[in-house]
Amino acid sequence: MDREIKRENYRHHMPVQLRFNDVDPFGHVNNAVMFSIYDMAKTEYFRAVLGDKMNGGTFAVVVNINADFIHPIYYGDKIEIASAVVQLGRKSITVAQQAVNLTSGSVVSQCRTVLVAFSAALNDSIELPEDIRKRFIDYENNILL
Repeated sequence: MDREIKRENYRHHMPVQLRFNDVDPFGHVNNAVMFSIYDMAKTEYFRAVLGDKMNGGTFAVVVNINADFIHPIYYGDKIEIASAVVQLGRKSITVAQQAVNLTSGSVVSQCRTVLVAFSAALNDSIELPEDIRKRFIDYENNILL
């Protein structure tokens, strides 16, 4: 994973409502389900940061995603996902996320996703539009270098 970001530096937090079918036969949330939860949190984060810019012809396409599963999550645990863009490239952004157990305060999982700006009209990757880059910089001024 990238450099560690302290929980208090994340601006965006999304509570997670765990469903009974998220739990595997071992009694904890299935690891594959966590990727869906992380995706949902990324979507909410992008809505918060980009607002009306989410409806344009530019999309973010996942090119790499990986996660560390540190502690099991059980049905009934109170979990939230913290999300932040931690790196901006010419065409890409890197999103760091943490799943936090709100009862214990511990990070139970963390995820890193690299996404590339993509034009539906061109069917190809494009440079990250400057207005979108600026929104991430303005929102994440305490994290982005």
